[in-house]
Amino acid sequence: MGAITKRPAATQPVSAADHRAGSDAPEYPRATLDRRLHSIVARLTGGVSPYAISQAWSDWALHTARAPGRQMDLVELANENAAKVWTHAALSASNQVDTPPFQPKDIDPRFRHPAWQIFPYSVWQQSFLAVQDWWDHATHGLNGLSQRDSDRIAFLVRQTLDLVAPSNFPWLNPEIIEETTRRKGWNLIEGSAHFWEDYVQTISQRKAEAPKGFKIGVDLACTLGKVVFRNDIFELIQYVPQTDSVQAEPVLIVPAWIMKYYVLDLSPENSMINYLVGQGFTVFVISWCNPEAEKADLGLEDYRKRGVMAALDVIEAIVPGRKIHANGYCLGGTMLAIAAATMARDSDDRLASVTLMAGQVDFVEAGELLLFLDESQVAFLEDLMWEQGYLDRPQMSRAFAAIRAEDLIYARAVRRYFLGKADLPSDLMVWNGDTTRMPARMHSEYLRGLFLENRLTAGRFAVEGRVIALKDIAAPMFVVGTEKDHIAPWQSVYKARLFTDVELTFVLASGGHNGGIVSEPGRPGRHYYIGQTSPDDLYVGPDKWFAQQEQIQGSWWPEWTNWLNARSSGHVKPPTMGAAKAGYPPLCDAPGTYIFES
Repeated sequence: MGAITKRPAATQPVSAADHRAGSDAPEYPRATLDRRLHSIVARLTGGVSPYAISQAWSDWALHTARAPGRQMDLVELANENAAKVWTHAALSASNQVDTPPFQPKDIDPRFRHPAWQIFPYSVWQQSFLAVQDWWDHATHGLNGLSQRDSDRIAFLVRQTLDLVAPSNFPWLNPEIIEETTRRKGWNLIEGSAHFWEDYVQTISQRKAEAPKGFKIGVDLACTLGKVVFRNDIFELIQYVPQTDSVQAEPVLIVPAWIMKYYVLDLSPENSMINYLVGQGFTVFVISWCNPEAEKADLGLEDYRKRGVMAALDVIEAIVPGRKIHANGYCLGGTMLAIAAATMARDSDDRLASVTLMAGQVDFVEAGELLLFLDESQVAFLEDLMWEQGYLDRPQMSRAFAAIRAEDLIYARAVRRYFLGKADLPSDLMVWNGDTTRMPARMHSEYLRGLFLENRLTAGRFAVEGRVIALKDIAAPMFVVGTEKDHIAPWQSVYKARLFTDVELTFVLASGGHNGGIVSEPGRPGRHYYIGQTSPDDLYVGPDKWFAQQEQIQGSWWPEWTNWLNARSSGHVKPPTMGAAKAGYPPLCDAPGTYIFES
């Protein structure tokens, strides 16, 4: 008999727990010294690996250097753009009306003031946009340059240009000049006070107090309910019924662990949870803990088993004999998909349906947030988390802000520091500032296992030593993507169709990652597209699917509740709050205690 050949490592199933941040056994005697140094550097760079940046620039520079034809094209484009700017400047200086050759992007609010169309401000604006246009061309379409490095360079250039945009400088920005003249400089005094306030908050890392009218538990996250279960990872909240009867099948909402759940329970008028309860559903939601360093070793399996599965067990005790509609948002959707596939593999049929809201199962097209995610970057973050035990709030919030730097960083800074305008409070803004930490092991595992190695759809994601497959899920699915999502691009969310074999309804909603989900009925300017497929249908790609759909005005929420009603067994008397006899008595009022952890 011949020798047994071991399969190559790349084809073997890998458990989520195979990689751990901060391993107890260093790979070489002085590894600790290197990790500590990397941690210091990571703090200075905001967690971005210098190698990932230098590698991208080297790739672009080398490919450009060996492409003389490309160089000539770029020189020609530079001359054309310069000529356009000079022509526009001459016409603008002589008060002749013409159409500016370059236009800001739709999401760019920096040049909306009318004075940007007047000489000389129009020249500065057009010069900036001409340079931006040149770099857009220079960083794309280069033969041999990897798409990943092309996108990385475009992102880095955009960050640099955003830093030096004329709108950032008081003497070049007509809006600042106009406001300073009108208010005799008081805007700059008030802006200085805002700057000092933000500086102190950044240095101290203290959580900003919620503005008046936005207090958690009173104005936000105020849907009536009870905490009916608590462990070291989450609290489970059950909401008080608002109707005389409810659908027999309850709803469980699984939010991402990188956010606090109340993005789905903001003000009463735009609370998805309040809306669901008002539509006659028994609703439960997971409120994750905000981990400190002592919880650094919590991993994906802990969140699945002692999180999602524990919640299902409690709900089963409170509403016995009923299947459960499960809803996962963002990475909570990814976790729910993992749990659902594991349940299907293990013949656990407690799910009546699965809803994924901006939740990805495949991470090949994971969005700009993960442009620099490679082995170097993950190792860099692991060394940072190894020292502090978690990824801290500012380190994650800065990454989200960088995606929309022109709006979330620079336009806000101009408005706040130079125009002297305070941020207008809103429920979503308060929630957005209420950031959370992530356990080191959990963050390392999902970055490696899901984003970097894409194991879930590659057939290499193992739970309890055995591979799971999304196609085993039998429960019908409702999947929601949003048009302007820079975190979970809708084309990536749509790919749930490719890796499952169920009746699936896909909705593409207007808005972004948060605003497209928090899209209550009655909000103006909202629309969506919807389509349904059966297991027997051939796969249709996202672009072709979109071309076949018609735009529907309004909120997608009624579509979802109608879909849930059609897959429920009818109305019954509301269940009790908790199940004291089963060991799950109400512990305290909603929104619980974990939501206040800072």
